Amino acid sequence: MKKLLIALAIIVGLIVIFGLMLASGYNRLVALEQGVDQAWAQVQNVYQRRADLIPNLVNTVSGAANFEKSTITEVTNARASVGQVKIDPTRAPDDPQQLQQFQAAQAQLGSALSRLLVVVERYPELRANQNFLTLQAQLEGSENRIAVERRKFNEVVQSYNTQVRRFPTLLYAGMFGFHPKPYFQADPGAEKAPTVQFDFSQQPSTPTPGPVQ
Repeated sequence: MKKLLIALAIIVGLIVIFGLMLASGYNRLVALEQGVDQAWAQVQNVYQRRADLIPNLVNTVSGAANFEKSTITEVTNARASVGQVKIDPTRAPDDPQQLQQFQAAQAQLGSALSRLLVVVERYPELRANQNFLTLQAQLEGSENRIAVERRKFNEVVQSYNTQVRRFPTLLYAGMFGFHPKPYFQADPGAEKAPTVQFDFSQQPSTPTPGPVQ
């Protein structure tokens, strides 16, 4: 009888220890997932900040004489495409394809904005327009914030994914709905160094010396 009680006590002790470990691991996953969701909310905020600048930017450049309509249309359409990608704003995406679609739409918008700023170089009145210069500075600030928040998001996702895959957490994480989350990937072409080309065709030629007087 005494041996049976000792065995039961050992079993109960092991169950308690396992329960405490399970509760601790679960709480750890909850905290990490909350961190991922918070980082995702920040990513959404900085992308939205950029999107909110676009209507004013479009209105400003549209006021320039003979500004290229195709460039304005491209930016407007790209912004509309971003709005068509639906991701729960309160939670980080669990589907890699969904995040890839979101990133592709945002990259398309960023590319359209870059082309617009290149076209602006041909319009001196815009480069002297204080409203445009302010918007340009705000866009540049937004791009920097986007890069920072994307990096932070990937860092917290890495911590979360590491915990999900770590033993013994991996034994029960899936049962409680905790699964690895996707990362932001480098934008297409980001791994390649930009090609710099110089156009010497417009340089003045060396004058031919005339006859000595």
